[in-house]
Amino acid sequence: MHLNKNSVDPDSTPTESAPNSNQRRLRFTHRWVTTVHATGYYYDASTPGLALQVTVGKRGLCRSFKFLYRSPISGKRRDKGLGSTSRTALADARQKVATYREMIGRGIDPLVAAAEHKAAQLRLHATSMTFGEAVDRYIEAKAPEWRSTKHQQQWKNTLTTHAKTLINLPVRDIDSLAVLGVLEPIWTSKPETASRVRQRIEAILDWAAARHYRSGDNPARLKGNLGPLLPKTNKIKRVRHHPALPIDQINAFVKTLHARPSVSAHALEFLILTAARTSEVRLAVWSEVSFETRTWIIPSTRMKSGREHRVPLSDRAVEILKLQSTFNTSSFIFPGQSRTDRGSLSDGALLQLIRGLSGYETYVPHGFRSTFRDWAAERTTFAGETVELALAHTIRNRTESSYRRGDQLEKRRRLMQAWATFVGTARSQNQSSVVPISSRS
Repeated sequence: MHLNKNSVDPDSTPTESAPNSNQRRLRFTHRWVTTVHATGYYYDASTPGLALQVTVGKRGLCRSFKFLYRSPISGKRRDKGLGSTSRTALADARQKVATYREMIGRGIDPLVAAAEHKAAQLRLHATSMTFGEAVDRYIEAKAPEWRSTKHQQQWKNTLTTHAKTLINLPVRDIDSLAVLGVLEPIWTSKPETASRVRQRIEAILDWAAARHYRSGDNPARLKGNLGPLLPKTNKIKRVRHHPALPIDQINAFVKTLHARPSVSAHALEFLILTAARTSEVRLAVWSEVSFETRTWIIPSTRMKSGREHRVPLSDRAVEILKLQSTFNTSSFIFPGQSRTDRGSLSDGALLQLIRGLSGYETYVPHGFRSTFRDWAAERTTFAGETVELALAHTIRNRTESSYRRGDQLEKRRRLMQAWATFVGTARSQNQSSVVPISSRS
């Protein structure tokens, strides 16, 4: 460090406990401490222990007040920052030094006291963190591993709706009775929802314990906590499957769609022919389709499994795409009219279409995946693994999953063409058209 005539080596800085009368000090003034340019350490002759450090940083000169003292605890020389001259006035720096000198006189080290105060504040914040705050922190921490913002919102909505009595409680105070108050009203009437709420409360409280915001057993855990207090879910849960159209009615249903040509009708038939999920079809874009290879590639970001899915396209599926391209100027294959959907079909468009078809009102789009699976199992000899791949199901067995490398695209191509043939694509000439986007209702 360069030292000018007014600065001294900080290693020989005079202190109250080790004065050096040969070292020159300055009587600080407000104007001087805010304008001095020469780098180094300067010492206030009128305030023992007060120093000014001038350094060169990335943004130019930095002038900062320091309190130099010898610790009454360890006997070591210490250096405590008092702030820059742009934020701390000279008078305030002198007042701080006076306060710290009084503490030293009582045997208190200012740096140790500051560290203890900060730790106490952190402990206070930790023990007062509410469940609602923990929910936000947990979602923020886990969001990168979740598939979409929709999943994050589902977590938030589930807990704020069903666990509202916990939101303002400190996580340290949540016990089994508090969790029971959330679960008992919905445990038997909404078993699936209740089970999901319990699991999410348990995850939040596990996170809080790992962060030392609470201690002890997790009151939302079934084993050893809630298990003896609630009925077993497998005794009360009634799985509600999506209503699936019987196999032998699929041909008549598709012919009904042919009689009502529209973007929604084409999207629903395309969904049936590809055994895809509603969101996968609704948000499909042209860049995902290759007419040359007759393949639709759904990116991993839009797949429930989190993996890219290649869908082989049957003759009729390709025909639908070509019909859509005739009038379509949108990037979406099946565009909607609502601006809130950002150009895609609305979330309920396909369900609304089905409810408008006499005799089919009780069915839902997702149920056609079950119809396809029933057909493949009962009417064909295709391997079950091929069918599962067509449905883009995740293999639960990790060992089996590790050995499966390919996606059986060509086998699935034969499967989907057979399915399209079974569904029935015979149409009259006037039924092979589509209503232009600009004129559909």
